[in-house]
Amino acid sequence: MEWLFQRCHKEVFFSGFRSVLLMSCLLLVLSVSMYPGLWSIGVQLHSAFTGSYAPGHHSLLLINSPNELAAKDIGRVIMERRLAASINILARTSTMYYWKGEIQDASEVLMLVKTKTSRIQQVMDFVRSVHPYANPEVLSFLVEDGSLAYMKWMDEAIPDD
Repeated sequence: MEWLFQRCHKEVFFSGFRSVLLMSCLLLVLSVSMYPGLWSIGVQLHSAFTGSYAPGHHSLLLINSPNELAAKDIGRVIMERRLAASINILARTSTMYYWKGEIQDASEVLMLVKTKTSRIQQVMDFVRSVHPYANPEVLSFLVEDGSLAYMKWMDEAIPDD
């Protein structure tokens, strides 16, 4: 009889332990998969309670283009996909760079893409897939501070992941 009691006690203990372990793993997986949404909610709560901006939630991308038409085509698709809140296309700029061991001098158009930091990879992947250059310039900079009203508008303009 004592043997049966010890065996049942162990089984109850291990089944309870397995349930706790399974629930912990499930909670971990859900937390990781929901991280972008949770991050966005956390940033909004931070801004609402403190009245200040949470640095790093938004980013500015610099993207070069050989001409205005290419810049507008790329920019329009980025906007249609709602990957950015706003894009500025700056008039021709003079640029110098090394390419295949030689200094190049060219005229380019610069795009300033304002987006959420969580969308950078999607924007970069798209740009690389359609850009006429073999190695397009796509640089990102975290926004450390700015107009709260503008940042809120950006959050509304770009849907969560």
